[in-house]
Amino acid sequence: MNRRQSLFGVTLDALTMDETVQRCLDAVRRGEQIEIGMVNAAKLVAMRRDPRLAAAVSGCDLVLADGQAVVWAGRILGVRLPERVAGIDLFMRLLAAAEAAGIPVYLLGARQDVLGMMLDRIAERFPGLRVAGSRNGYFDDSEQPDIADAVADSGARLLFLGMTSPKKEMFTAGYGKRTGAHVVHGVGGSFDILAGITKRAPLVWQRMGLEWFYRTLQEPRRLGKRYLTTNAAFLAMTARELIRRTPSAAGSANRSH
Repeated sequence: MNRRQSLFGVTLDALTMDETVQRCLDAVRRGEQIEIGMVNAAKLVAMRRDPRLAAAVSGCDLVLADGQAVVWAGRILGVRLPERVAGIDLFMRLLAAAEAAGIPVYLLGARQDVLGMMLDRIAERFPGLRVAGSRNGYFDDSEQPDIADAVADSGARLLFLGMTSPKKEMFTAGYGKRTGAHVVHGVGGSFDILAGITKRAPLVWQRMGLEWFYRTLQEPRRLGKRYLTTNAAFLAMTARELIRRTPSAAGSANRSH
């Protein structure tokens, strides 16, 4: 299989979870820098509307299918992605690998109280993990250079960004290299889940591609309209692309004469 695939004009890396983890660990071992971009249905829709976000994601060294809907859309359109590589699952796998290998990590994002709760949970789950530093995700753009320098000074090799889009993508594009981290991974709302603030969908919901619906049930007023709008737009994107790639019956008939 070609390791890189194009879907909706976005180049994706067709990697499994195990392959992705290995790529990250190889980067640390070799002293390389990898910036990871994650895309789900909502983000692909947002990238169509926001050129800066699209450029930030496309500029990453690895771009992975975070959403099950992306994998399914790929299958419909003939783009083979081996599996979903969920951002939170990659986060947990890398924390475990970092603990085992003694790799220092930096955790940047969420409210200060949520960050504190998450750090407590991580200390219980990964007692041998070296946390080089942490900071909440509430800062002005003018503070970004100093924050990147603080990450670099900490000696962290893995940097996890628990911030919303497009803030985490903009930080990665602008300052990812400056942090000195060998792997920069934006994990979105994973800090809230690890802290116990929000619940992740059960595995059966994840496999059905219904995590978005589970989240909507938890925060219907905030997320209901957003998910319905973006999901409808994603379905329309997929349908348009399928029509574009499928020769019409009339066209086929004309060519046969």
